[in-house]
Amino acid sequence: MALHFDDAAVIGADLLISMCRALLDTGSDQPWQDRLESTLEEFDLSDVETGLDSILEKFQNTDMAISWLTSFKGVNYNAFALRLLGARDFKRLVDVVKEDGAIVALAVRRALRGAMPFAVAWSDAISNMTENQRKAVSKADILGLDLVQIVIMVDEAFGTKFISTLPMELTTATTDDLVGWRPDDMTEIVSTIRHRVAESSAKRLERENSQLVRKIRGAKDALAHSEDGISQAANSLIELIDRILRNAFTKEQVMAWVVANLPNEPGLTYPDERGVDQPNKRAEILCFVYRGGPTAREAHEYDNGQGPSLIHDVLARVIVATRTSLQGFKHGDAGTQEEKEQLLSLLAGLEGALLLGLSISQIGIKEGELPNNLEA
Repeated sequence: MALHFDDAAVIGADLLISMCRALLDTGSDQPWQDRLESTLEEFDLSDVETGLDSILEKFQNTDMAISWLTSFKGVNYNAFALRLLGARDFKRLVDVVKEDGAIVALAVRRALRGAMPFAVAWSDAISNMTENQRKAVSKADILGLDLVQIVIMVDEAFGTKFISTLPMELTTATTDDLVGWRPDDMTEIVSTIRHRVAESSAKRLERENSQLVRKIRGAKDALAHSEDGISQAANSLIELIDRILRNAFTKEQVMAWVVANLPNEPGLTYPDERGVDQPNKRAEILCFVYRGGPTAREAHEYDNGQGPSLIHDVLARVIVATRTSLQGFKHGDAGTQEEKEQLLSLLAGLEGALLLGLSISQIGIKEGELPNNLEA
């Protein structure tokens, strides 16, 4: 207590560092979820609750957390701790705090960089929307944020303030972990990450239906080798979108889902020739991303809890916008380099939207479980 570490802070630090060690143990054959579960089982349930409460308290009040951390760097605190513990134990305390800090810092850096593919995917996806389409989404100002640049800037600042000051050689940090990202290198970084987005999107797509991956590959092959490649690629990508939706839910299931979950949401249906309401593409995509589940959620200051959530709505609108843009390439293929670049941009946005949408919709679905076994 004299050192300003109460029991909750000690347990929280122990829990946080243990979880970071488990997550960083890439040499283990166990999936990260199992490693994390094994780590938590080593603690008493009451200690887990106490530790998590302490960690969450620090994250929820960042100003207080920063003030708390800063207080330990002060000259007065160090002099007091040195007198209280003695030179040898004080050095031991400083050394182990730095070593544990290096473990947490490595976990944070890898988490930051693990978020980068999703930031690139989001950026590429919303680039397929027009300005008017962006304005149709509530809180459209959020769409103007450059998440890619934000992640790179945070990574650079984190490296300067923490990584460079800690004994990272005592961790499993690789050379790539220690080399900081810089805003000047953003183009190169994004290009590298975009390949990972494409690979991850294909893996997610394969979980839905292995045959659908061929549509992406076929589109890329057509662009690379066919004289009529732009038209062929556009047709392949349109068919990809339509087959994903057909394989997931029937139009009757989608309509039932809309009535049950979003009865007051405009722009989800249209009357057919008989005057009967039918779901449009946006409704089908929303149903797919929600996996036919409920849209209800708690309201808070940034979300009134009504209608689809921001990310679900954006992804649905992105895929609709992408499909509409692809329609323009089906028959108007002039074969120019400009058209090819536009189609490649649409493809990158579609892959980004698929990575995000499939990541959300596949949460909780076990490997090998077919999506059409789920009920709308």
